[in-house]
Amino acid sequence: MRMSKSFSQTLREAPANADVVSHQLLLRAGYIRQLGAGIFSYLPLAQRAMTKIENIMRAEINAIGGQEIKMPVVHPADVWKETGRWFQIGSEMGRFLDKSGHDMVLAMTHEEVIGDLTRQEIRSYRQLPQLIYHLQTKWRDDPRPRAGLIRVREFTMLDSYSLDTNRVGLDRQYRNHYQAYNNIFTRCGLDAVAVKADVGMMGGQLAHEFMCLTPIGEDTLLLCDGCGYTANRQVATFSKPPAQAEEPKPIEKVATPDTTTIDSLAALLGVNTAKTAKAVFMVAAIAIGASITSRFVFAVIRGDMEVNETKLANVTKARELRPATIEEIRAIGAVPGYGSPIGVHDALVVVDEAVVSSPNLVAGANEEGYHLLNTNCGRDYTADIVADIASAEAGAGCPQCGAPMRASRGVEIGNIFQLGTRYSDAMGCQYLDADGKSQPVVMGSYGIGVGRLLACVAEEHHDEMGLAWPITIAPYQVYLVLLGSDAATVAIADKLDKDLQAAGVEVLYDDREVRPGVKFMDADLIGIPIRLTIGDRALKRGGVELKHRQLKDITLVPLDNVIARVLDEIQQLHSQITVNLKPVTY
Repeated sequence: MRMSKSFSQTLREAPANADVVSHQLLLRAGYIRQLGAGIFSYLPLAQRAMTKIENIMRAEINAIGGQEIKMPVVHPADVWKETGRWFQIGSEMGRFLDKSGHDMVLAMTHEEVIGDLTRQEIRSYRQLPQLIYHLQTKWRDDPRPRAGLIRVREFTMLDSYSLDTNRVGLDRQYRNHYQAYNNIFTRCGLDAVAVKADVGMMGGQLAHEFMCLTPIGEDTLLLCDGCGYTANRQVATFSKPPAQAEEPKPIEKVATPDTTTIDSLAALLGVNTAKTAKAVFMVAAIAIGASITSRFVFAVIRGDMEVNETKLANVTKARELRPATIEEIRAIGAVPGYGSPIGVHDALVVVDEAVVSSPNLVAGANEEGYHLLNTNCGRDYTADIVADIASAEAGAGCPQCGAPMRASRGVEIGNIFQLGTRYSDAMGCQYLDADGKSQPVVMGSYGIGVGRLLACVAEEHHDEMGLAWPITIAPYQVYLVLLGSDAATVAIADKLDKDLQAAGVEVLYDDREVRPGVKFMDADLIGIPIRLTIGDRALKRGGVELKHRQLKDITLVPLDNVIARVLDEIQQLHSQITVNLKPVTY
């Protein structure tokens, strides 16, 4: 490909709204252009890189038995209503009416379509196991798209779906995907960390997310260097400091004027925050059949901890959670800043397990300026739900070995789910076993976002000059720079371009009539792994200049040896990546 014919152009400066490095560089290097919030066009360079990523994905999923298909972007809402997700998913789902007035859905994911295909195609245990996958466009109307390709509304994903007769088969396919996904990220030049995760809207029993550790990530991960425990904070558990054993004491009402926070309460009374009970007021939207109902949720947690809203949503089966208003709080008999579950009504009381085992806690009196000493769950109020609703923080004890955990930011680049029979039961996906009995198909779901993966590679592989792609996904392998306009030099460069391509080398040939400095700057910005420079000076010295994108050294290669040398350099760059492939377990 000649740069003089390139559709996209490089930019000297990134637009002001590009707030992360990957977004800035992908714009400046001419890879992407933005159409709207969270909606991008992928120009030729990006398309070539993404095709290479997709082919790596195909190779790894094919290797574990995958069969590629293609499922629709537009779905009739009926299948989403069958599983209940039409009612459970909020405004992120793209809904519209076709011209016949039927409810339709823009694909967020494809479990419902897989369910429909499974019940049409699978009849007998002899047809199982199966693994099918596709690469397809998705739409999620995210209210806060950000960071370029990191958080978008329209995107392409690899989705694979496993179908098995039992849990043993599902476990095998889950392990296979765990390995395959690690291979994909390694081959793309990323060090991904797998963490336990919330199953979210997907449902099922077990999930892992693959994370790229980066300060721009919106997810917080808890990591234990002692035993290797990893989890997204949404689901991370931790060793909670135990409360001191005491006999329950009588409740005592005390004046606490202008004391509406846990810290001020603890300071006033001279107690540790762990001796207090914090009230958190939320309103949950809960799907009951085809309708959505609101329920006041009164969460109680020890004062030395914070409520984890994901855990709270999971235990209350809430579609969405929002903070309660002052009017809503007062309507249940509670007082903001002085609340406790004692005496409230019309509320779902959810109590963290640490509160239940912590006697004689200070809690609100539901009266302005007063708190209660020595409150005890079970004696003074009843919990509707007792569960772990606490958020793990840096320094918290690892649930497996007790060592202090560290926190790190990360971007989710892939996820795998053990769905079990959640969709089979809802959609009637049955097979006949060896005894002729009807059984539900056991499913797994596995996904990677292609554009987000590209952006994460750009976040990890760049320097102050621009992008620096791994050889495996670089849009081209060689950036050929022509210096000068002498006819003989141009002829040599043109011939080298053709000879390289004939040898199977992918070449981006900078034949533009611009200053050498512009060509070198663009070469660094675009990030092709190997740069070859042909000019009068190099030719007079007997060869062509070869430079690796990430190295400073320039080597003069005899013209007759260039093809062989380039092929050898490409092979070495591939080897530097594939050497990192290794068996992994979870």
